[in-house]
Amino acid sequence: MLRLSKLTDYATVILSHMAKNGKQVHAAIEIASITGIALPTVSKILKLLVNANVLVSTRGSKGGYGLARLPEKISVATVISALEGPIALTECSISHQGCEQASGCGIRSNWNLINLTIHNALESVTLADMIRPTGAPEEIRVPVASLFR
Repeated sequence: MLRLSKLTDYATVILSHMAKNGKQVHAAIEIASITGIALPTVSKILKLLVNANVLVSTRGSKGGYGLARLPEKISVATVISALEGPIALTECSISHQGCEQASGCGIRSNWNLINLTIHNALESVTLADMIRPTGAPEEIRVPVASLFR
């Protein structure tokens, strides 16, 4: 199973909150209060996102954190990479060492193709998409006759 860490999940919650409020500057304590995420965790995530140029920080009494770009310009892939590192399903896809089978592996380049496909899919989803309301789920119709085959 492919699974992201809680920090990455929390980062999307934090960024979605910030994206809904446009260019407003947010204090870490305010974000923690609104999202219900512990302040030390919020602070850690905000620091990682500033280091990855997803957020900008401003010091001072009116300081805080804001999006570095418009929500339409921040991809989910960027957020994941900021917290998880390079997007890859296998260790050998990002590291040229560590695999005892590397010398005889004939599918390593195929894993790179899979990683690129996943990265491109995540790159196509932005924070703006994440805050867009979703409609009611579409009804799925299954023909009754297909149930008796």
